[in-house]
Amino acid sequence: MRRLSGVLLAGAMLLLPALTTTAAAQAAAPQKFTMEGDLAIWSVSIRPDKTADYEQVLGKVKEALTKSQLPEAKQQLAGWRVVKAAKPMPDGNILYQHVIQPVAGADYNILQVLYATFTDPTEQKTLYDLYRGAFVGNLGISSGIVVADLSK
Repeated sequence: MRRLSGVLLAGAMLLLPALTTTAAAQAAAPQKFTMEGDLAIWSVSIRPDKTADYEQVLGKVKEALTKSQLPEAKQQLAGWRVVKAAKPMPDGNILYQHVIQPVAGADYNILQVLYATFTDPTEQKTLYDLYRGAFVGNLGISSGIVVADLSK
C-alpha cells in the first residue's frame, strides 16, 4: 500500500507542473473581443488632450488590418467606422463611437489587432503607451440585428 501511495504521489508531482503551465498559459492568453449581430456600437471615452494620439492609434489599426493576412481583416476594414462626438461629454472627455458591422469570430481588441502586425516590442510599447495614455474607459457596447433600414 505504501508503495502505491508513493507511485501516486510521484505521478501527481509529475503532472502538476504540466497542469499549472497549461492553466497559466490559458490565463495569460489575451481574450478576443468579438461582436455579434448586424451592427454594433462600441463607445469609449478619450482624454481631450489625447485625441490626436487616439486617432493615431486608429490609423495604425487601419494599417494593421490592411497588411493582415487574416481573411476577416478586409471585412473588418469595410465595416468599421469611428465617429468622434462634436462636443465634449459632461466630464470633459471626448466620446468616440465605433460603428461596426461585425465579422463573426473577428477580434476587435485594438491592441491585439496592432500586435499581430507590429511585432517589434519597442513599437508595440509605443502603441500601447499612446493607446493607454488616451483611453479613459469603455462606456458600453450594444449589438444586435437591424430591424429597419430606412435608407433602402
